[in-house]
Amino acid sequence: MRKYSMTILLFILAAGIDNLVGQTTISGKVFSKKDPVPGASITIKDTYDGTTSDSSGNFRFTTSEKGEQLIVVTAVGFRPFEQKITLGSQPISLDINIKEEVTELNAVIVSAGTFEAGDKKRAAVLSSLDVATTAGSNADITAALKTLPGTQQVGEQEGLFVRGGAGYETKQYIDGNLVNNPYFASVPDIASRGRFSPFLFKGTVFSTGGYSALYGQALASVLLLESIDLPERSEIDASISPIIVGAGTQQLAKNKKSSYGITYNYVNVGLYFAAVQQTPDYFRMPEFHEATGNFRIKTKNGGIIKYYTTLSLSDLGLRRADIDSVYLKDAFSLKNRNWYNNLSYRENIGAGWKMTLGASFSTNLDKMEQQVQDQNNQPKQFSPGTFWMNAKNFKLDNLQNLTLGRAVFEKRLGGLSALRFGGEYWHVDYRPKYNDTLFNQIDNYSAAFAEASIYLSKDLAAQVGGRFEHSSLINRSDFAPRASLAYKTGKSSQVSFAWGIFYQKPETQQLYYAPTSVGFTKSVHYILNYQRIYNQRTLRIEGYYKKYEDLIKQVPIGYNFYSFNNSGNGFAKGVDLFFRDKKTIKDFDYWISYSYIDTKRDYLNYPDAMQPNFVANHTASIVTKKFFTKLKTGFNLTYSWASGRPYYNILPDGGNKFYVADQGKTRAYNSMSFSGEWVPSLGKQNAKSFIVLFASVSNILGQKQVYGYNYSFSGTTKSEINPPAKRFYFIGCFISWGVDRTQDAINNNL
Repeated sequence: MRKYSMTILLFILAAGIDNLVGQTTISGKVFSKKDPVPGASITIKDTYDGTTSDSSGNFRFTTSEKGEQLIVVTAVGFRPFEQKITLGSQPISLDINIKEEVTELNAVIVSAGTFEAGDKKRAAVLSSLDVATTAGSNADITAALKTLPGTQQVGEQEGLFVRGGAGYETKQYIDGNLVNNPYFASVPDIASRGRFSPFLFKGTVFSTGGYSALYGQALASVLLLESIDLPERSEIDASISPIIVGAGTQQLAKNKKSSYGITYNYVNVGLYFAAVQQTPDYFRMPEFHEATGNFRIKTKNGGIIKYYTTLSLSDLGLRRADIDSVYLKDAFSLKNRNWYNNLSYRENIGAGWKMTLGASFSTNLDKMEQQVQDQNNQPKQFSPGTFWMNAKNFKLDNLQNLTLGRAVFEKRLGGLSALRFGGEYWHVDYRPKYNDTLFNQIDNYSAAFAEASIYLSKDLAAQVGGRFEHSSLINRSDFAPRASLAYKTGKSSQVSFAWGIFYQKPETQQLYYAPTSVGFTKSVHYILNYQRIYNQRTLRIEGYYKKYEDLIKQVPIGYNFYSFNNSGNGFAKGVDLFFRDKKTIKDFDYWISYSYIDTKRDYLNYPDAMQPNFVANHTASIVTKKFFTKLKTGFNLTYSWASGRPYYNILPDGGNKFYVADQGKTRAYNSMSFSGEWVPSLGKQNAKSFIVLFASVSNILGQKQVYGYNYSFSGTTKSEINPPAKRFYFIGCFISWGVDRTQDAINNNL
């Protein structure tokens, strides 16, 4: 027995020595750039042999495998690494350099000139709830955006006036398709609100300049709105207030692959105007009908088809004192019909390719009529010699149609890098009829574009692209290159730079008589941005310089007749500051914005380079929101200020030039607005219902606002341009059945 035990022991020892002699030692270091990577897993593929790196990135293990093998290295936040090795009797030493994995969560964002909202991976600036609860906005997207830096507080005409640009120099897009008439029809000297509810959209990109080559025909900026996909569940909604009543439904299919929805809203301000006196004399109370419809279908490959349509009708009429007379009145009436349709299709088509197709059609008819009336509100006629008074009696039927098609293809190049390219076509048909004279203006606009997003690392990214555009109406083509660069300076901070050339076709009224005598207007943007996002706080500092070229100049060639050319120019330079804090005080959210701009333009009828009358040198806003969780109640306060804007009375000198007959600056703009909301419980705790009671008042202190001046024909009389009333009040109740968003509202501070 002792003999056998000894034999077995010798056999085991011999086998162990054999195994030890046949093993190979593998050692080395794992690093990224020059920094060690601790905790990395190093293994031989399809075996159990391996180890992890220590705090210095070093590793060491042995293996009995032989021949050609594959070393695999993995670490959180880094790309997987593989390397072939040949195992024999000699030790192997490896220095392994792994690269960081660039993801949407840790990558630098090209942010120069751009505010993004709605994408939780990015820096949310203004969500739908933000827009709805910004005091003074009354759920109008444009009004809420005016609290951000770079925008102007212009109250006498609709539009976003951005960094020295006029309202028509900012364009709005829904799901990539241009919106031709994003605002309700307006009367002179009174701005109208936007047509679209913020709750239609899941994402918002507001570019104050330097925007993507995928979009064009905007000298100043673009507002890109992305509509929601499928609703979470079916619901029925209702709203009621002294101004508006409405109802709607969203119905989600049982398989959650499709949905449809319809809404109807009726607005009549007669009751409100009876309670709150307005400066104009409304002989037809403003009345609005709006109906919308939508459907959404998810495809088998994860794509989605979305269709949205809205039809709105409005009617109003008002009288004001005629500035050229002490006893006459100007009676202005407006009827509007707008129908907008938007169809989009997004699909992943395999091998890293994504396709986005879009089409839209809109038609807008404004039927305007103005009469000079006497004290008895009867039409007044004038002798041919008083031509300036006869010109005040007119009818204008302005029909605008836009048909659009668009295609964008995207190819992932690895990581977040991607190449996007495509094209679009617009058929624009304008048919204004002034009194008995019909004009017809048709333009076939086409564009091709390409853009590459290149992520060199998670800290460095570039975006380079270009856009070719052609307009058949003016028979001009142009190419607009654009580029931007972003570098991550720290865990939560980065700097960005953007440069680009932007073109825009002249406005319709400038093209009636000799469309081929003018070409595209042009601006060149230079933007430098610093951004830090940390612990629910956002800080942005941005400086910019814009150069304007080929702006439209107006030359008098007789009474009320002008020729146009592209000899205008100008510049805009300034700095924007933005800070938002949602963390320091519990359930308290606030942001502060400030802008300084220095700008001059020599364009239209300006006799030389002057500051545009829609620009204030300094603007600032403070927006605060406090939600009391136990009370389910929120209070919001907004204060906006702007320095005085210039005003001019510019007249023809009798030759082919203009001169400034009078000029000055308005008083500073001051406005403090308040809103509050209460989210009471309805019925049982688990009841699927949601109610919001909302109240707001704009310009609580009743500050006098002066937006500019109107002048008489002789220039001896001028009158202030003021809002119709010092304050605007709103109270309303909004109810949803089928979904309880109470907790979401509380979590998001409504």
